[in-house]
Amino acid sequence: MKKTIIIFLICVQIAVFYGFAQERPTQVKVYPKEIFDVLNNPGIGFTTFQRFNGDTLNAGRGWTEGYPIVYQEFNGNLTNKNHPQTTIAYFRVNWRFLEPEPRLYNWPMIDKALKTAAERGQTLMLRISPYELSDDKDVPDWYRKMVGPPAPSLKIAGTSRAGLPLWRIDPEDPRFLDYFGGFIRALGQRYDGHPDLESVDISFIGPYGEGAGTHLLSDKTRIGLINAYLDNFKNTQLHFQPLNGDAPDPGVLVKGTTIAASWPDGRNNGEGPQMRYVGYRIDCLGDIAVEKPEERWSHMTDVYHRDIILSGMSEVWKKAHVTMEICGTFMSWLESRRFDEKTVEWIFNEGLKWHLSTFNAKSSPVPEAWAPLVDKWLNKMGYRYVVRRVEYPSIVYRQAPLPLLTRWENIGVAPIYREYLFAVRLRNNEKTIILPTSAKLTDWLPGDILHHENLFIPFDAPVGKYHMEFAIVSPVSFEPRVKLAIEGKTDDGWYSIGEIEIKENILK
Repeated sequence: MKKTIIIFLICVQIAVFYGFAQERPTQVKVYPKEIFDVLNNPGIGFTTFQRFNGDTLNAGRGWTEGYPIVYQEFNGNLTNKNHPQTTIAYFRVNWRFLEPEPRLYNWPMIDKALKTAAERGQTLMLRISPYELSDDKDVPDWYRKMVGPPAPSLKIAGTSRAGLPLWRIDPEDPRFLDYFGGFIRALGQRYDGHPDLESVDISFIGPYGEGAGTHLLSDKTRIGLINAYLDNFKNTQLHFQPLNGDAPDPGVLVKGTTIAASWPDGRNNGEGPQMRYVGYRIDCLGDIAVEKPEERWSHMTDVYHRDIILSGMSEVWKKAHVTMEICGTFMSWLESRRFDEKTVEWIFNEGLKWHLSTFNAKSSPVPEAWAPLVDKWLNKMGYRYVVRRVEYPSIVYRQAPLPLLTRWENIGVAPIYREYLFAVRLRNNEKTIILPTSAKLTDWLPGDILHHENLFIPFDAPVGKYHMEFAIVSPVSFEPRVKLAIEGKTDDGWYSIGEIEIKENILK
């Protein structure tokens, strides 16, 4: 019995000795200071249109689209005068310029656009329109020769202001699905998942590919054309446009497809891993009658609120990117429509209500008087991360956990949609250690976010004091990709949080 007691006391003394030897750390609590700068981050904000960062903007109220990509002479200055800096270059090119002969594709045009976008700090957002209303922007010449001139019966989808049929070809002709659908299939097989391709619009009918009369298509044609995109773009984000205002029931546009959609009465478009979250786009944001709006139909008062819900798209922002495009240009808002600041602010807030991440202003200048409103809008558009609180021990040990408690806030209106990583960097003059966390950033919806995790210090980490830094990084290179709305940004894009010390683990 005596021997047992002696052994017990020796064990207690050893435990006490090592307990004192293994210093008890204090808890460090950090409250980073928020900043209010406009942050030029991936996948959010304004886009350039038919242009890249550093190009001259459109003059006056007009813009161009549909033609082959034109490259301005670049002087090395990426600044967009009177227009926000962007991370996305949006181009719309008509089918005729990308398939000049049957099954002969002009891939060099897209290759160069992707390369140029990357050189200008952008990714490429792309739409291939089947046709516009003029002969020089028609379907390819070889296809027109094959199917003949537009028939009067094509006015079934309606007419333009000039009385031209909105459908320039018969979409039910199986050759359209074969050739235009074939081009989209080839496009996806070549470019799906390209790191510099931001997104692709689902576009197949109507002027500019905006979908006029989609509800008039047979199920076979509609689903076949949509599936040309869904089946061949498995990784690149897609956008769908179900908000033209011409469908009595916008819900029929996704019926029978694997596009995820849900309605307030509990119905959905299907469940299971085969369902795809496809972002939606809104054209003509800002179409509103300022005087007597009750007497004039407009997108802002008669279409969007109804069709976002009835199309089943109202909840997709949680998983897929919402993008919007200006009606006219800012200069036409100012000079023709004569919008005041109150009206502009209301339009911007409606866009936030619908959780937009990106906006195409058609590379039109922002009027100086509205620049503060635009900056305020940009600080809400998409995601915006503020680190509110960080707690961690002042001392950690090799081959032992670093318990990290963090509270963030996404003060934007949408999550991030790319699979970036939240990572911690420990750095001193001798060693740099990067510890990626398991945080799933695509689930970080607007509001408060808690992320608590035990990170582990490597067994061979040199003992000593380190700077602790945070960043949202590429999962491949671990280079910072997303700017945070806090002070402390280092020259290489990380954010200083505090000091921490690594010691030898004498209990291992």
